[in-house]
Amino acid sequence: MNRLISTIGVCAIIACAFVPVRAADMDAAKQSYGTFCVKCHGPGGEGDGPAGATLAVKPRNFTDCALMGKMSDDMLFKVIKSGGASVNLSKDMQAWSTGFADDEIHDLVAYVRTFCKK
Repeated sequence: MNRLISTIGVCAIIACAFVPVRAADMDAAKQSYGTFCVKCHGPGGEGDGPAGATLAVKPRNFTDCALMGKMSDDMLFKVIKSGGASVNLSKDMQAWSTGFADDEIHDLVAYVRTFCKK
């Protein structure tokens, strides 16, 4: 009986390892970025949006590959979800936890990564 339970447990672990990862919905993320993020971060992700000029701290330049390479996806997720202050960045970056579902935030992180072209 213990062997059967162990075998079932191993099979379950193997099955979970092969569950496909959700692909980002880049079209939806691009649309969300254009609606909500472009105002500060600019259309090309360079931190040059018109509203960004009024902030105390210039918005993040997503095309700066050296800087973006130092930021994990988890950190970017937290910045979008909980705001810049949650990771000791600018408090001008507002939290979007009530504006986006977690899947949408993951999609935005993937989209923001496309601005860095090495």
